Amino acid sequence: MNGITIKRIYDPAADEDGFRVLVDRLWPRGISKEKASLNLWAKYMAPSNELRKEYHNNLDMFESFREKYLEELDENRDTEDFIANVKSKLKESNVTLLTASKNVEENHATVLRKLIIDDTSR
Repeated sequence: MNGITIKRIYDPAADEDGFRVLVDRLWPRGISKEKASLNLWAKYMAPSNELRKEYHNNLDMFESFREKYLEELDENRDTEDFIANVKSKLKESNVTLLTASKNVEENHATVLRKLIIDDTSR
């Protein structure tokens, strides 16, 4: 069965990554488009600039960030189509959500991954 993983954009691309999606609003420093080896740049799925900055100033407030980001995703008209696209890609291959975040355990990509997985199990 195919799955959804999260990797830093700075890690090398691998065959097992499958469909590679950058989910950051800002393009990562020092990464060329060729090196990124992306299938999709879904910047429209990233947290708002205000929420992103708020979280970067309070990294110990992940739960609050997660709740606010889920609210943004609920109001984002692209969320439903993005989830449907990822679910479609999962039928063919793995999907890797890419981020420049140093903390791969607590960031917006982890929230997005869980949202997709929860939607897939319905």
